[in-house]
Amino acid sequence: MDNHRKRNLTFLTIGLIFMLSGIEYAVILPTIWRYLQILEAPPYFLGLGLSAFSLSGLLTGPLFGLWSDRSKTTKSIILFSNLFEIAGNFMYFIGYSKWLLLCSRLVAGIGAGAGSSIFGFLTRSTRPEERAGIFAAVMACRQAGLLVGPAFNLFLRLCDFELGPFVVNKYTSPGIFMCLLWVLLQFVVLVMYWDIPPNSSEGVAVMVEMKQEDGYEEEAPLMGSDEEPVQIYRAVNSDELGTSTSSRMQGLNPFENFSVKFLREEVVVLLTAQFITLFNQTALETMVTPLTQRYFGFDELGNSLMYSLCGVEVILGFFFVRWLSKKVADRVVLAVGLVICCTACIWCLVFLCNPRGANLWELSAFIIGVFLQLLGLPFVAVSQVSLFSKVTAEKTQGFSQGVRRSVGGLATILGPLWAGGLTNNLYIMLGMMLALLLMISVSTTQLIKYLVENVLYDTGQGHD
Repeated sequence: MDNHRKRNLTFLTIGLIFMLSGIEYAVILPTIWRYLQILEAPPYFLGLGLSAFSLSGLLTGPLFGLWSDRSKTTKSIILFSNLFEIAGNFMYFIGYSKWLLLCSRLVAGIGAGAGSSIFGFLTRSTRPEERAGIFAAVMACRQAGLLVGPAFNLFLRLCDFELGPFVVNKYTSPGIFMCLLWVLLQFVVLVMYWDIPPNSSEGVAVMVEMKQEDGYEEEAPLMGSDEEPVQIYRAVNSDELGTSTSSRMQGLNPFENFSVKFLREEVVVLLTAQFITLFNQTALETMVTPLTQRYFGFDELGNSLMYSLCGVEVILGFFFVRWLSKKVADRVVLAVGLVICCTACIWCLVFLCNPRGANLWELSAFIIGVFLQLLGLPFVAVSQVSLFSKVTAEKTQGFSQGVRRSVGGLATILGPLWAGGLTNNLYIMLGMMLALLLMISVSTTQLIKYLVENVLYDTGQGHD
């Protein structure tokens, strides 16, 4: 089998991994609220349960990323991490107490930490100009899982039988269902996943840096051919230019010069954008289920259908961003996304903070608010991860992506905790979210100026 076919099958397997993560989220989120109520858990356990998954992913993401940077392999990491997904979902199925349910999400979250290794692998295996499109497709796979997940809930909610000492009902069935899907994925990874040779741009990038140190100003593409102009996109700062080539060629040590790598202006802004957008997204997701139950009478079926429609919108959004990324710069896509997110938050703050009941106007305002919030998500998600991969070192992408995902994990921990205690004080909750969005929007204007003035790139395609 040639490398091109192996590459396609590997990318397909990566898409399946992200799709399963979306399915897991979609089959568990609509039912976990009632599941916790049956187990006599207090209301704040909803936030704890949603945050526990992100906490373990936050801690393990950089470790998995460092593992992949050193070994230059990801297949064994994926197989290992999936074992935690299998165990965690089986614990969710057992669900004898609220504490076991909480621990189940902690264990499953360890498996999610392998995502940093996967993003590092994608960065090393793709050219800069195609990277945003690849990231958009992978993220769309997760949203496809969010779309398909509610369809599984349609029959999972009908389960009502015993399996040995275990009770299988509409609350426990998502756990055993996802456990079986992750087991099947193990066989798919064994057969269809290859650690294909990485993108050769790393070696060329080193040569470019050597030329710059010798006084040459020539801009050479990281990878390309005579027919296809390819962009160079890398941050330039005095610390990097003052470092000897020999030190760059030393063994991988992501902790060396940590401040140089992750405390640069452009990196901090992108990490902050990651944090704020995920904080707001998970806060709104946490708010939605109690809000629809209280004011619109949605049950598990209604929530599942709502998440299904949301999945359609987000998938279409990711494919639109995939197309748009070929036409405009990543920084422009990021700016557009932040404008949409700010508009969505203002709308919710004005029209959804004082609901009076299930009338047509209240429902319409709710639908518009959710639509606007989801509309901005693909713009911000794809552009910030693409920009981040371009302004951080390629040889330590696994660890760098682990740091980025840990920042996002911290946001998905704090977001549900923030919203879980403020479902009855929407002005405070949404006001804080809007303030964070306005702050990052102002910071992004400075980021755009920095990228234009300090980042080298080939203008052959008009991209970043």
